[in-house]
Amino acid sequence: MSPIEDHAYMKLCAELASSLSISIASARRQVELAAARDGVKNLDARKAIAENLLNKVRSSPEKQNGAHLDELLKALASDENFMVED
Repeated sequence: MSPIEDHAYMKLCAELASSLSISIASARRQVELAAARDGVKNLDARKAIAENLLNKVRSSPEKQNGAHLDELLKALASDENFMVED
């Protein structure tokens, strides 16, 4: 993956990374994979894909405010009294 030095593209990837709580490289990789799936090679189309991914993340209620992480961290009823130390 060659580096793209466009400020607007990197800003979109950074916002996507922040929204998903992942690294910028991972967010950029998601955009690149979506672009490859669509057969897109130009920068303007990649920006549009990044904007679409960002809009999907922002509009999805389960990704907001760490609700998904909170759901994963809840203890099951069978594990509530589990002790890790003696």
